[in-house]
Amino acid sequence: MNKRQRRILELVLEQQISTQKELAERLREEGYQITQATVSRDIKELQLVKVPIGGDQYKYGRSQDSVPGESKLRMLFREFVLSYDSSENLVIINTPPGNANTIAYFIDRLGWPEVIGTIAGDDTIMLICKPKEAVPVVIGYIEHYINN
Repeated sequence: MNKRQRRILELVLEQQISTQKELAERLREEGYQITQATVSRDIKELQLVKVPIGGDQYKYGRSQDSVPGESKLRMLFREFVLSYDSSENLVIINTPPGNANTIAYFIDRLGWPEVIGTIAGDDTIMLICKPKEAVPVVIGYIEHYINN
């Protein structure tokens, strides 16, 4: 991966870029001499895809960054989150055996700003929250997917 491609990854992770033209313009603003064909090739090499960001809007992102729709997330949380509790800046989620990684993966993709990391075992997930006062907000996120 070259410097330009690293910058493309940074741009699509930091900003909502939805077209190749928009990406090329951002790169040109930063001094890159780039053609539409080069942008297209870089997108393909970086395996970028358009991921939904709500409504009928999309942006470029990595394929593994995509998150299922709201109804699918609700179903996953209702089925696999058996219980949850907190202590200080930690939230612990219990799942059936073999399902913690799936739920932790989607929590990571959801990008809750109060969660600075997740650790998943076989049936338990630990969410590390910052600051510790954010724990009720994170509990609210979990309850949103379970109860709505």
